[in-house]
Amino acid sequence: MSNRFTQYILAAMVLGIIMGSAIYNFLPDTRADWASSINLIAMMFLRLIKMIIAPLVFATLVGGIAHMGSGSKLGRIFAKTMGWFVSASFVSLLLGLIMVNLLQPGANFPGTLPAAGQSTGLPVSAFSIEKFLTHLIPTSIADAMAQNEILQIVIFAVFFSVAMGAMPERSKPILALIDDLGHIMLKVTSYVMLFAPLAVWAAITATVAKNGLLVLWKLVV
Repeated sequence: MSNRFTQYILAAMVLGIIMGSAIYNFLPDTRADWASSINLIAMMFLRLIKMIIAPLVFATLVGGIAHMGSGSKLGRIFAKTMGWFVSASFVSLLLGLIMVNLLQPGANFPGTLPAAGQSTGLPVSAFSIEKFLTHLIPTSIADAMAQNEILQIVIFAVFFSVAMGAMPERSKPILALIDDLGHIMLKVTSYVMLFAPLAVWAAITATVAKNGLLVLWKLVV
């Protein structure tokens, strides 16, 4: 299934390039309207992805932690998870710096860039460790889920699952419900991913229809 799904994605990319190029060359007066209409499909797919994130993260995380049992086992897994997270973040940052210096994206940008010190008129706030730590704690789990604040959802899920582990007998019905929710959300995710080839086609078609094939070449070089 995964190989066939990859083939669908690649086919959607090729078809998007062909159709986008056709719109760009043969419908110059209406290509912007075409691009806007087709891009709606990609935007709807992105909203579907955002729709499933919060309940999926909550259900899988709570279910996983609650089934661990002992606190010592939870502590070991938490330490390993943080180690992997820090290591992956460092590798990602290092790889990004290397690729930016090698590929130099934007070097061939035809437009005029503003001066480095020029003001954009947008509000800018400096990074603050106090604000970051405060932001980790949700004021409301409903608001955190509505805003897709993943770190806040994780914090609440950890407290919730630890509390469930402290009263295993009384939490069994809730745990069973959360397990069912996790399986349901995984099924919903599989349904949403069925639209991925269509979304890829729409995104590629809209981009090429609006800017032409040259935009793909600029992304490569």
